Amino acid sequence: METSFDVEVEKVGTPDEKSKVSKDEPGKIKKFFKKYFLEGQKLNPKQAQAIANLDENAPLAKRLMVKHRKEIGIIVPFLFFQIAWWCLAIRHDYFSYFGQSGGKHQNGTFQNGTHPDTEPGSGVPNYVLSITMVFGAMIGGMTSEGGGAVAYPVMTLALQISSGVARDFSLMIQACGLSAAAFTILWMKIKLEWHSIIFCSLGAVFGLIFGIEVVDGLSSPTKKMTFVCIFFTFAFALFLLNREHKRKTYDSIRNFGIWQGVVLVCTGFFGGIFSGISGSGVDICSFSMLCLLFRVSEKVSTPTSIVLMAINTSIGFFWRGLMDGDIHDDAWAYFTVCVPIVVFFAPVGSFLSSYFHRQVLAALIYILDTVALITAFAVIRPFTTNLIILSACLLIGGSVFFFVISKVGQKLMQKYEAEMAFQRKENDNSVESLNIASLQETNEGIKE
Repeated sequence: METSFDVEVEKVGTPDEKSKVSKDEPGKIKKFFKKYFLEGQKLNPKQAQAIANLDENAPLAKRLMVKHRKEIGIIVPFLFFQIAWWCLAIRHDYFSYFGQSGGKHQNGTFQNGTHPDTEPGSGVPNYVLSITMVFGAMIGGMTSEGGGAVAYPVMTLALQISSGVARDFSLMIQACGLSAAAFTILWMKIKLEWHSIIFCSLGAVFGLIFGIEVVDGLSSPTKKMTFVCIFFTFAFALFLLNREHKRKTYDSIRNFGIWQGVVLVCTGFFGGIFSGISGSGVDICSFSMLCLLFRVSEKVSTPTSIVLMAINTSIGFFWRGLMDGDIHDDAWAYFTVCVPIVVFFAPVGSFLSSYFHRQVLAALIYILDTVALITAFAVIRPFTTNLIILSACLLIGGSVFFFVISKVGQKLMQKYEAEMAFQRKENDNSVESLNIASLQETNEGIKE
């Protein structure tokens, strides 16, 4: 007969069992970190094969180019930008900018001769932006949101810098940081979705110019809330999608055709408009379509969005700096003190994220966008009725839009899987028919 004491002993366990459980804990923790933070890079097939076939006795140059591409991919852009920056810093005394506020010189005036009171700077020392972009560059290199997803909300919400300056700075700094990260990605031969890069870039060029020249007339609070609400709704949709346990993902867009190309061009156009307003947008729009509609893995979508954004921000920098010639002194000053920071930490972020599990990359997006939304509600003043209605419409409308895109993506995936299953069945039947025919010919030959 089982006593209550016996039951209690079974629940608590013997000392040996407790010791065994405690010994297993380090193994579980190690397994967890290996799964989520050391999953391994998703390289293109040629590079993966080259690493697998590398002879240990191969010449040093070959081993460096194959086995240590990642180190070279970080060092090359770092040295290029650092050498250029230090030459200019020594020649033009950039070091004095770190302790100043905005584009202000030591005599209290800005480079264009205007007085500080008339300018949209926040009075925050420039080195604060340098510290901010340590994290911004890392996040920009690790996720699909770019460094502007950190720089823009921090500058406009926390530091109270004007949205125009924040937008220009985001475009400028990402043009350098993400270009360095893109070089690292391309050099390491990490797998990319080139359809997205090409077609989204085509639409983004026109969307970016349209956003800068036409749509940028929105008020600063409207821009801020539009930015955080759209980004949050995508993060929420991605969270719901990833609740599907071990969901099916692909390394590229399946059965790419005309309608997929049109979708990517339109995605690039609307993403370019957001980039023209806030300095970020086309990367997250491309990422959302790849993940939700085409079910491409975050491991491929993230580096793809980084390369795409490097192209887009470089065009934006060119347009604002040379075509408009209207970049504010504050933006130039912030850019000057942040370049040597981002050109190192953005490639490092890309390198680290290439080893992360896709769920870790997604979790970073959840956290970033949730914090940005909460901060916006807490900081933006006055929070008018129109702004409340706009925010509610963006949150609800964006959630519905991304939910519908996700469901359409699910239907497309099921259709593709059904077609592949049918094709495999047809191939199996063909092989079986050939085997039967071959066997019959053999039997007839024996009879003869």
